[in-house]
Amino acid sequence: MLNFLSREPIHDPLASPTPTADTEVKTTTCYMCACRCGIRVHLRDGEVRYIDGNPDHPLNQGVICAKGSSGIMKQVSPARLTQPLLRKPGSDRGAGEFEPISWERAFDLLTERLQKIRSTDPKKFALFTGRDQMQALTGLFARQFGTPNYAAHGGFCSVNMAAGMIYTVGGSFWEFGGPDLDRAKLFVMIGTAEDHHSNPMKIAISKFKRNGGRFISINPVRTGYSAIADEWIPIKPGTDGALFMALLHELIGNELVDHAFLKRFTNAPQLVVLDDCERQGLFAFDPERGPPGDGRHPHNKLVWDKASGSVKPAYPEGIADGCDPALEGHYTLDDGTRVAPSFQLLRERVASCTPKWASAITGIDPERIRKLAREMGETALQQAFELPIPWTDAWGKKHPTTQGRPVAFHAMRGLAAHSNGFQTVRALAVLMSVLGTIDAPGGFRHKAPYPRHIVPNYRAFNAPEMIQPNTPLNAAPLGFPANPDELAINPDGSPIRIDHAFSWEHPLSAHGLMHNVITNAVKGDPYRIDTLLIFMANMAWNSSMNTMAVREMLNRKDEQGEYMIPFLVVCDAFQSETVAFADLVLPDTTYLERHDVMSMLDRPISEFDGPVDSVRIPVVPPTGQCKPFQEVLIELASRMKFPAFTTPEGERKFTGYPDFVVNFQPQPGIGFLMGWRGKDGDQHLRGEPNPKQWEAYAQNNCVFQYHMPETMHYMRNWNREYLDFAKDKGWRQKNDVVQLALYSDTLQSFRLAAQGKSAGRQPPDALRERIDTYFDPLPFWYPPLEEAATELEAYPLNAITQRPMAQYHSWDSQNAWLRQIHSHNYLHVNPATARAAGIADGGWCWVESQWGKVRCMLRYSEAVEPGTVWTWNAIGKADGAWQLAPGADEARKGFLLNHLISEELPFDGKTISNSDPVTGQAGWYDVRVRIRPAEPEEPHESFPQTATMPAAPGVLGKAASVLTYFAGRNRK
Repeated sequence: MLNFLSREPIHDPLASPTPTADTEVKTTTCYMCACRCGIRVHLRDGEVRYIDGNPDHPLNQGVICAKGSSGIMKQVSPARLTQPLLRKPGSDRGAGEFEPISWERAFDLLTERLQKIRSTDPKKFALFTGRDQMQALTGLFARQFGTPNYAAHGGFCSVNMAAGMIYTVGGSFWEFGGPDLDRAKLFVMIGTAEDHHSNPMKIAISKFKRNGGRFISINPVRTGYSAIADEWIPIKPGTDGALFMALLHELIGNELVDHAFLKRFTNAPQLVVLDDCERQGLFAFDPERGPPGDGRHPHNKLVWDKASGSVKPAYPEGIADGCDPALEGHYTLDDGTRVAPSFQLLRERVASCTPKWASAITGIDPERIRKLAREMGETALQQAFELPIPWTDAWGKKHPTTQGRPVAFHAMRGLAAHSNGFQTVRALAVLMSVLGTIDAPGGFRHKAPYPRHIVPNYRAFNAPEMIQPNTPLNAAPLGFPANPDELAINPDGSPIRIDHAFSWEHPLSAHGLMHNVITNAVKGDPYRIDTLLIFMANMAWNSSMNTMAVREMLNRKDEQGEYMIPFLVVCDAFQSETVAFADLVLPDTTYLERHDVMSMLDRPISEFDGPVDSVRIPVVPPTGQCKPFQEVLIELASRMKFPAFTTPEGERKFTGYPDFVVNFQPQPGIGFLMGWRGKDGDQHLRGEPNPKQWEAYAQNNCVFQYHMPETMHYMRNWNREYLDFAKDKGWRQKNDVVQLALYSDTLQSFRLAAQGKSAGRQPPDALRERIDTYFDPLPFWYPPLEEAATELEAYPLNAITQRPMAQYHSWDSQNAWLRQIHSHNYLHVNPATARAAGIADGGWCWVESQWGKVRCMLRYSEAVEPGTVWTWNAIGKADGAWQLAPGADEARKGFLLNHLISEELPFDGKTISNSDPVTGQAGWYDVRVRIRPAEPEEPHESFPQTATMPAAPGVLGKAASVLTYFAGRNRK
């Protein structure tokens, strides 16, 4: 019998996981968020009884969070879908009336419908996926189908962060890079919630603070990581770019910049044409050395050598010994062309961006901005250090040591999810660059396969004539445009894609615009589609702006009584709000029931010292008739005889997803997994397929890690050894140097087109001013687009959301354990702001934007700046969804801020997407609101409410019985 007064621990987390007679332990990779930690799953009688962190895993080193340890409750969730479902004839979407069907019938229905589309007009099929980790497969499927209408979740998540940094420094935060807190002395975190890289970041911050590091958080809200910062600097949402411009003003004005780094490793000294001509704003070049440099071919640019008082080529003479490239000044070339180093133009740009100017925008005191700039600059330059690690740069110069710059930054969605986010992220990347922190010890460090070329050598599909029946596209649907000629547009300049990605509206939309798909499809803009397949994205609830209108659009019919989106397929493991609107439901597995790969071809879990990939291997069999979505795609691709999935004779190449992962090679020797390659499994990184590769991963904690030699650990943008190594291993297409783009000639190429100064593709006249304004080659701050469409005095407050540390998206408010932490959410408001509105702490209130309103409960919080209100995201639910009991707190007390946000904004008598004009990033955090108390007689429940969702056929419903299990004790 359990002795509750005993000092003996119920479970010893450090005890050996050696299986006992009735307990089995399997390792796999967590998927309770996107962190992808290693876990150990303890089973008894084949059922999951306990999950803990894997101490032998390089990412989390045994640390596990509340979400990860609660995976058992996701496995037995009452909301589990267990069989394919077809909407009953005559029933309305949203009513949730289904009949069970077999997988064979589901495959027959899909194959027949999709094959008809593929044989007539492939672009009428759209595949948009949510938080998946297999974009290399889903993207391949779309390309082989022949549709350009494919994207994943990034457009409504953090594409501004990815694109803004990749187009500037060749890499980005999170999977592809991060702060080197082992060697940093100052850590500045901006706009980062606690769910971003959760366990590794907690481990790193804990060690950093114990070692005496100073941690500054800049955020409107002080929660999560910010709560343990040494200093919190509150800032108004959407104004971070103004702060960065002011910091650049101070750093450059006080010469607190790394001049040597800028001259050798960035395009700061390269000369920009100033004359009003077709090359205005582009880099000058030597015509005798070939065509001008551009985003795809960065060579043949010029610098001004102060030592000789003459122009020299930037490659390689400009960085040769004895040459001193000028960073400032104005010069004239031999042909009379006026030029200036790009750094000179940056200096001129930030000259007016004073701390006083930024203070009026951000709410941060001018002196605090000055002090912050001094602290950054002095730490980077005056506390610099050298590591005894020699390396050779791309031009052959040997460096006996590696220079450390101990100022580290981290930023994520708080910067990205604004319609000014791309230029804000650019400003941060430039700030990091002038301090010399890029891939330097103590600064920002890349993770393989990054850094990429600037611009990455991945062109998106852009040839409308290639959309042909039964024909794969000649390029992937997603990529990185380097100039207007690479846009996905028709000859008249109109968008090819249903989401308008890679068009003149959003040219650099590397991740697509998932938040616009339903609205555009229903409007027929630019055309009607036939079938929309959504995987793991709750577009009828928390994944859509303007949620109630989107639900109506999913149910809207044309004059002939047909749905505006004729066929909607939803693949999910759980009965989300979106499932009710599906015509066909495909039940997915959980992460404990399937194979997955976190691949170098996609989104690996690499560490700073080398590449790391990982897998999931099933630890329990699928529930009911569930099938992994990967297997569904492999089956459909085989049935439709896609060339990449079938032989010339039409036979299947792959027996299923595990076989596909082992044997598919985009280039010889390169596959999804880099560990244990070769017939005997004795090759790594590159080698022919190994038929026992999955077994090798299973025997090695489901992870492969390669430690590069120290000489390749740093300065990888310019490290000759690393650049050659990365090209040989297939991570990069070229071994060219990756010079940092403080000044972006790629952006300027779009601007010249808008100004009518360049040949080639021209934007529609209605978009010329938009392109000219936002495609500035230097970073700048502008107010979020929504402000121009808002009466700011009537809606004086910014409203934002964050994900709680204990829950992720809408997945976890169905979780029996995690619901005990957050069963509903509040609107968190500064007490002074709430009192001024006459709302009591804990009282019900109305929150109104010009687009909608919600009723919710309010809580006072000093941990939010007075001009901002915020809440946890995705806790509020539609009644009956996720198999929550009718009247559950999530539905009656929880609420969504999404109801206040519009996916479109009025503009010059038309509408535009509420997105960044450069990348198409959704402007989630730009909405302005006002608050007022609810009347005493009003219902004490959130608004709006929806009709209760019925249980889907075959759903688990009643929670599975889970025996209480204490380690080492028999409790039956």
